[in-house]
Amino acid sequence: MNGELIKPEPTPVRGTGILEVLGTFLRLGCLSFGGPVAHIGYFHAEFVGRRKWCDESTFAEIVALSQSMPGPASSQAGFALGILRAGWMGGVAAWVGFTMPSALLMLAFAFGHRFLTGSVGLGVVRGLQLVAAAVVAQAILAMRKALAPDAARVILALAAAVIVYFDVSTLAGIILGALGGFVLPRPQKQSMAPALPFRISRTAGLFAAMLFAALLIGLQAAASLSARKTGSSIQPIEVANAFYRTGALVFGGGHVVLPLLEKSVVARGWVDQQSFLSGYGAAQAVPGPLFTFAAYLGALIRPTLHPVAISALALGAIFLPGLLAVVAVLPFWSSLRERWYVQASLRGVNASVVGILVAALVGPVWHGAMHSFVDVVLAVAAFGALVRWKAPPWAVVVGMLGISIVRPFL
Repeated sequence: MNGELIKPEPTPVRGTGILEVLGTFLRLGCLSFGGPVAHIGYFHAEFVGRRKWCDESTFAEIVALSQSMPGPASSQAGFALGILRAGWMGGVAAWVGFTMPSALLMLAFAFGHRFLTGSVGLGVVRGLQLVAAAVVAQAILAMRKALAPDAARVILALAAAVIVYFDVSTLAGIILGALGGFVLPRPQKQSMAPALPFRISRTAGLFAAMLFAALLIGLQAAASLSARKTGSSIQPIEVANAFYRTGALVFGGGHVVLPLLEKSVVARGWVDQQSFLSGYGAAQAVPGPLFTFAAYLGALIRPTLHPVAISALALGAIFLPGLLAVVAVLPFWSSLRERWYVQASLRGVNASVVGILVAALVGPVWHGAMHSFVDVVLAVAAFGALVRWKAPPWAVVVGMLGISIVRPFL
């Protein structure tokens, strides 16, 4: 070992540097609408096609790795691409550039949505809630095809949905998936792509893994102690723990974060159900990662610090475990990915993710947004626009807002 934790080997292209990474991902953060799958498409066009930062096999491995760990898949892929291009600070620059545009928009919505009063304000809130229902249903459909394509995995997904719906715990659903993966039919052995062109020492990977676990355990212990001392007053350490645990337990990224965040902030009384669903609907209309929903929720919580500070704390806490997971796994990925038991467990976890989304749709999303037959019709229409006519989410948000605002006057 030469003392350095990482020596990325980027493709030798002129202009390599942190500012280049920051500028590129900032532009993508402003333009990448459509959720994690669409983000991967944007990344492929930019970094494999246009800029040629990596080849097809390297890009495919980065995407596979990011989808196999807890956390936001597209942000983790961007973080890895930033490291590949410009080292540690390149990874940070990629995360900042891709995350900040939507985080700032969600923070602005957190301060502005309180002024949405009267029939117009009610229409905006109702429209965002209906969009949230349609988007979650679309995510379930797309993820079912990719992650639960056969009867065995559909059954596993339904079992996880029942567990989560009856409030056992989301983690129990994930564990069920991990164990259930061992009884799934094993796929035919496929040839593996070459190892990723990173040089991250195992020391760095082990340190990131230990920090991941230490924060998961330590924040929980500190939050429990703080809650006993302060009673009903919400402390920053409790917020950090709630959002860190959410980021650490979300497999599949994107919309899967909904049920975990609902249990973390709505069930505890930190944020009311209507504000939660309104913010989730607004998150569909902004570019970038859906995890920036945490910035909105953090600003609505009323602990001892300023709302902007808590927003930043929630945002950092929910992303940190996923980024630590990337660093922890990269040095070991080439050998881990060939283990049959790792592949089996991941297939099961991916199937259970679909079930967790089903529980979220039937539970907080549907119950919170559907108040009449017209609401159901509008939600189905929004779903049809997304799935049948491939309308971009922001366009569906705009259309549903317009209908919901004029609806009381008809």
